[in-house]
Formats: sequence, structure tokens, C-alpha cells
Amino acid sequence: MKTENLVEALVADRATGKKGIPKPLAAALALGSLVSLVLFFIELGIRKDIAQALVTWRFDLKVGLLVLALVLTFGLCTALSGPVASGRAVRRLLPLAALAAMAVAIELVILPRDSWATRLVGSNALICLMAIPMLAMAPLAAVLLMLRAGAPASPALAGAAAGLLAAVAGATLYAFHCFDDSPLFVMTWYTLAAIPVIALGALAGHRLLRW
Repeated sequence: MKTENLVEALVADRATGKKGIPKPLAAALALGSLVSLVLFFIELGIRKDIAQALVTWRFDLKVGLLVLALVLTFGLCTALSGPVASGRAVRRLLPLAALAAMAVAIELVILPRDSWATRLVGSNALICLMAIPMLAMAPLAAVLLMLRAGAPASPALAGAAAGLLAAVAGATLYAFHCFDDSPLFVMTWYTLAAIPVIALGALAGHRLLRW
């Protein structure tokens, strides 16, 4: 087959199959997250003061940011799953970045300066760095397996997106165990915990998603 014919076929597949990608991706994410949910209850569990936390704006904002991140990273992963790359795919995360920056700014304004460091460090930083990657492994494996059928234009970038999606899924579960609700803590430590998962996803994607 000539190169131009192959490209045309791939573009056609993308046009007809793009609509079919979200459902298998959602199913893979749900399956992996179900495994992580079982692990969550075995190893961590829900924080004891969850009833009180649910009525605080910091906890609600933390969960809201993570849900938004889950939706946006799912869209990013979908956009990068096909054989034609989108140079603007990462822009999907701009609303999340803007809202996160706003949350941090509000926290800095309403808190006394001498309490910033305490809120930033929190009480669960080390647990956060271990728990989120642990809870992300099953979703990452499931999403990568699903993406193998998509022939992504950039395997490493698609793998990184899968890692980000898995890290957000793990972080969303972990949020219900974590006692640190300050945007300063969440934006710092949750992001740091996601980095190794993203890197692992990029490495695995480079090896597993090539076509």
C-alpha cells in the first residue's frame, strides 16, 4: 500500500472510529478504577471525619477540581488516541490550570502568611506520594491496553496522557482518605505524585503503542 493511501485510510478510520473510542476508554478506566477502589478500602479507607469534611469549601473544591481534571484528561486521552495528532489537545487542560491557580490565590489571600508553610506541607505528604501512584497502576494498565487498538500518532504522548488520566483517577480516590484539603497542599503534592505515573505512562506508551 502506498504511503498516501495508508494515511488516507487512517484518517478515514479516525473519522469513523473516533466516536467509538470514548466508550471503550471509559470502560477501561472504570475497570481499572474498580480494582483501585478495592485496594483503596483494603489499604486506606475513607477519612473518619468525612461527614464534616463534605460541608467545607476546601474539601468540596478539592473533589471538584479532581472531577474536572478527570473529565478534561479523559478528553485529552481520547484526542491523542487516534492516528492523527492534534497540536491543540493539551489546551483542553487550560480551564483546570486556571481554576487551580484561582484556588491557590484565594487560599493565599484568606490565610495568614505564617500559616502558608503549614498548609503546604500538611500531614500526609509522604502518604500522598505513595498512595496516588499505587491507586493509579490498575487504571493505567487498563487504559494502555485499550489504547493499543487506537494506533495513536504519538505513542509516548498518548501514554503520558494515559498516565495523567490514571493519576487523576487515583488522586480522586485518595482525596477521600486525605485529611489535607488546602489548595496549597493539593496543587503541590497531588501534582508531584502524578509525575512518576505520567513518566511511566509515556515510557510504556512508547513501547506498547507503536504501530
